[in-house]
Order: sequence, then C-alpha cells, then structure tokens
Amino acid sequence: MRLLVTGGAGFIGSHYVRTVLTGGYPAYAGAKVTVLDKLTYAGNLANLAPVDGGFEFVHGDVCDAALLADTVPGHDVVVHFAAESHVDRSIDGAADFVRTNVLGTHAVMQACLDAGVSKVVQVSTDEVYGTIEEGSWAEDAPIRPRSPYSAAKAGGDLIAQAYAVTHGLPVSITRCGNNYGPYQYPEKVVPLFVTNLLEGDKVPLYGDGGNVRDWVHVDDHCRAIQLVAERGEPGEVYNIAGTAEMDNVELTGRILTELRAGWDMVERVTDRKGHDRRYSLDDAKLRALGYAPMTGFDDGLSSTVRWYADNSSWWKPLKGRR
Repeated sequence: MRLLVTGGAGFIGSHYVRTVLTGGYPAYAGAKVTVLDKLTYAGNLANLAPVDGGFEFVHGDVCDAALLADTVPGHDVVVHFAAESHVDRSIDGAADFVRTNVLGTHAVMQACLDAGVSKVVQVSTDEVYGTIEEGSWAEDAPIRPRSPYSAAKAGGDLIAQAYAVTHGLPVSITRCGNNYGPYQYPEKVVPLFVTNLLEGDKVPLYGDGGNVRDWVHVDDHCRAIQLVAERGEPGEVYNIAGTAEMDNVELTGRILTELRAGWDMVERVTDRKGHDRRYSLDDAKLRALGYAPMTGFDDGLSSTVRWYADNSSWWKPLKGRR
C-alpha cells in the first residue's frame, strides 16, 4: 500500500507519519510513505528525523498542479494536512491562507481524482463552525467561519465535499479541536507559553482569558484521522473532540503549575481581532466507528512540557522565526 501525506513535515502531519512508520497503525503496516511538503517556516524535516530513511520526500507546493500530477499517481491513500494554520498570521495577511487552503486543496482533490486514488482524507478544523455559546457542534451544523484562516479552511472543505458529490471522489473530512504535543511550532499557545517560561520570559494572555477551547493531544487526533482513513464514508465529515474544555485562564494556570511559575509571569495583552469565544465539538459520529481518546489532558500536558524541556535544541532555533 502506498500512502501520500501532504504537509507531512508539519506538527500534526509529522506525528502521523512517525506513527505510521513505527507500526502504530496495524492496517498500514509496511506502507510505503511519501511526504510532500513545501517546508515553509512551520515545516521542518527535523520533525521526521526519528524515521529518517523510512519515507520518500518530495519538496513542493500543493498548489503546483504539475508536481501533483507527477507525485499522486500510484498512491492508494492521500491524507491532506498541508495548510496555513495560524489565526494571527491570517489576520496580518490572508493571501497565503486562501492560496494554500483553498486553491491547494482544489489542486490536491483534482490530482486525486485524475489518479484514481481510492481514499482521501481532508484534515480540517473546528474553527470552520465559528463560535458557540453553549452546547456542541454536530457535523451538520452550518459553517460560519469568522477569521481568514477558518474561512480558507471552510473553502477547502467545501471544495472537497463538492468533489465527493460531483465526481464521486472518496474523500472524508475531519474537524478537530485545539491540538498540543511534541514538535508543535512555538507560535501556538501551549509551546509558546512553555518555551517562554523555560527561558524565563513572560507569557502573553489575550484579553480577559475567557476564550474556551477543547484540547486534544496530537496522538489522539492522528488516531482519529487513521480511523477515518480506514473506515470513514466518502463525502462525510467527522468531528474529533478533545478531552478537556477550558478557558485560557485555566490553561495558563495549568502550564504555570507544570513549570512551577507564578502569575507574575503572565502579561495581559490586547485581545485578538474577532477572537472566537468558544469552540466545542460533538464527536458521537466518530465514536460510533470505535474512536475514543486515550491521552488525558493532565498526562498529555505533563509529557509535552517534559518534551520541550528536553528538546531545546529543536525549538530554540525556531523562536522568532517567520
């Protein structure tokens, strides 16, 4: 079996690739893996160092139709992680997000259709639903994205669904809550706060800190993606909920506790423009396929903090890189 992973040198994609190549998904044991990655600021071959030599690497852009036409044929499964993913960056400039997340997804879907790929997974985000005051989103909730990032991801999802309906492309979509874990680029909140504190710097807490997110360890996220790759229905969307819903004040407090730091290390900063107040997912549909998260937040956060403490040689060169 041949597997193509776009964005496979990024945080979540590299975790998926490492797990495949170390036997974590029995159904894909022995799979030949190709990683396609543009190696932008957040793509890093060091993320794949533990499995170096176990995969074929293609350096390129998912918007490059000619490259995709050369790369995709012969692969049985394509898992499409490649995306611009940081909300703050999308507010500063949306063009790269529209290009990669919409046009790139279109190019991938067309290449998969042309090549007759038997299974495609479009990896997306809970942010496409917008904000929710109470309750949780099911997959049939309307999408109401509120940032350039989430709007671009929603556009990619709609392209994928259109290819499923119009052309019969066997593509399923996953939408997940906030991820954390090792190898996450240190602009995201958990690694940013952890690495700042490890260096003795303060952490920036947006606004009143009351924004609520549902946290899922990257290993659980990737196991869910694998389940959808194996058993997901074409054209269907599958939510992936986390194990801990909390506001940013509570998250900050837990990180401070892990690093034995006090609240004097927190700096209140102006809130992000259009900051969604709360995300929450109903993942009953995925659980009906047999999914259940395995990493509790307390254990996952502790192991994540230890990883960053033990791997400063990985993250220190990335701090401040754009």
